[in-house]
Amino acid sequence: MGKRRFIALLVTAWVFCLGIACSQSFSQPPLAANSAPGAIEAAEISPGQSAEYYDPPRGDVRLVVFSDLNSAYGSTDYDPEVDQAIDLIPFWQPDLVVCGGDMVAGQRASLTRGQIQAMWAAFDDHVAAPLRQAQIPFGVTVGNHDASSAWRDNRFIFQRERDLAAAYWQDSAHDPGVDFVDRDDFPFYYSFQQGDVFVVVWDGSSSRIPSEKLAWVERTLASPAAQEAKMRIVLGHLPLYGIAVGRDRPGEVMNNADELRALLEQYDVHMYISGHHHAYYPGHQGDLQLLHTGIIGSGPRMLIDSNRPAKKTLTVVDIDFDDAAQTRYTTYDMATLAPLDEEQLPRLLVGHNGMVLRQDVSWNDLTPAELAVCDQRLGPASCGPE
Repeated sequence: MGKRRFIALLVTAWVFCLGIACSQSFSQPPLAANSAPGAIEAAEISPGQSAEYYDPPRGDVRLVVFSDLNSAYGSTDYDPEVDQAIDLIPFWQPDLVVCGGDMVAGQRASLTRGQIQAMWAAFDDHVAAPLRQAQIPFGVTVGNHDASSAWRDNRFIFQRERDLAAAYWQDSAHDPGVDFVDRDDFPFYYSFQQGDVFVVVWDGSSSRIPSEKLAWVERTLASPAAQEAKMRIVLGHLPLYGIAVGRDRPGEVMNNADELRALLEQYDVHMYISGHHHAYYPGHQGDLQLLHTGIIGSGPRMLIDSNRPAKKTLTVVDIDFDDAAQTRYTTYDMATLAPLDEEQLPRLLVGHNGMVLRQDVSWNDLTPAELAVCDQRLGPASCGPE
């Protein structure tokens, strides 16, 4: 066990013990005899309150979602929050763990083959191996620091990193434990089914999806297996729209975002999960949920048009098939393990290529002043009803 992982375990144990001690000192009512360990009724915890062991009401499907684990280029170590997150995941008993990419710290031509392999070995030690040992399925998408698909002169600029990422993930010893439907181009473009949820993963490690790969995405979403599932989710690294300071610009979001969103809506995709912007925001455009996953590695960023401090976060997603529109996000501040109060997040974010509304805000809820911000930045044609 590495020194930093040992320290993280000590910190996690201390936080949990502190939470238990505090709960006793404030005379919290005992749990019912049939409650799961650590379970607390939702009404007992207010957003922002310290709740190190808070377990939200469970949906038909539960995901634990995190993203952007890496630190300095070439690093084989991880911030303590990464080890802490992995240690805590079994507590929430997810059906699936999802990573939005940037698992290692590549995207630098000077990195040697040995350095890249060492990074993947460290990732396995800190993240993937503990999840395999816990027998928790692990769905991932590659990020620009894992296996960038940046393209120049008719070739991938970081072909070696892509080859070594593929070698790591295609090794049977690193089986992520998902029920693959199509793994021919795993880990770049693939699909799997987790219970009644069908998941399509595309390579969002750069802003472009080649036309032949986009055709694969459409065929996969149109397939009987996808359409007969109770829910469809798409996973990629770059988001559709800009939401974070320093990342709200072309090249940091997917090209042709509106067209991609229309494609996902056409095939009744419930949610697009992304990373890359290092900021958590539970948004939507029309009927498509947009989960912008926060960071647990180095370099959290602020949301655009927000003065709230940047935070490292992890999100528990609970989905009820009978009321999918009310998908519940419980997002934890990794510094305190307290749930965030999502009502404190901006009601809308207007980036360079589109507007994203907070999950609980509809078009009709917007004030004239909020609509004016969209008109000024994007023009009236981009600011009509969804």
